[in-house]
Amino acid sequence: MTDSSKNDDELAGTEQPFVTHLVELRDRLVKAVIAVAVMAVVMGIYPGPAALYDLMAAPLVAHLPKGATMIATSVISPFMVPLKVLMMAAFMLALPVVLYQLWAFVAPGLYTHEKKLVLPLVVSSTVLFFVGVAFCYFFVFGRVFAFIQSFAPASITASPDIEAYLGFVLSMFLAFGMAFEVPVVVVVLARMGILSIEKLKEFRGYFVVLAFIIAAIVTPPDVVSQLALAIPMVGLYEVGIWAAQIFIRHTQAPDDTGESAK
Repeated sequence: MTDSSKNDDELAGTEQPFVTHLVELRDRLVKAVIAVAVMAVVMGIYPGPAALYDLMAAPLVAHLPKGATMIATSVISPFMVPLKVLMMAAFMLALPVVLYQLWAFVAPGLYTHEKKLVLPLVVSSTVLFFVGVAFCYFFVFGRVFAFIQSFAPASITASPDIEAYLGFVLSMFLAFGMAFEVPVVVVVLARMGILSIEKLKEFRGYFVVLAFIIAAIVTPPDVVSQLALAIPMVGLYEVGIWAAQIFIRHTQAPDDTGESAK
């Protein structure tokens, strides 16, 4: 048998599975996009883009001087900014569906013990991200804006730009959402064997310093927001160490190396 015929035999049957995976990936992406679009249409009808922006701006407006309002410095900002808020809210509400489509695509190629690890991590990372965003909106914003306004001179009337405020909110949501993923990162590092539980415990003191450095970089230059980010990160690091011990104990690969993917 010639070399070319051998190569043909080796490649036989590989094209169809690859195309099948691409088709499935396309279908999963379409379903995820449809989920986001449905949420956008629903919230576009009620409560509407303007109401969504008002809800997002409520923590700041509550601490503006009496009679002060937010402003729009661009002609199209009153239209584009609420639309961006609508799409952001639609994506966040559809995030469970998006992550489920991702999980459904990769799950068939995982072993049983890997599924026991990946699915809880997907769910917990989603929940922790939402908790971080909610913590930022309901707890941090009010205290940060009150702190900032307390330093404003009496001769200045604060009138924040709506687009600048949107950028500030998105950066804060992302910072707190990602910071609350600390337990997931700790679990992954321990489960993959990159760092042992003992090393993670020894790193506690360094992580406290690291948490305050990260908070100083990603938050505004005020002590309130920095403490509000750094302190939960330190606590979540301890939660991650505790969770890592449980995950390692319950997600070990079986001794039988012949286990087939399910």
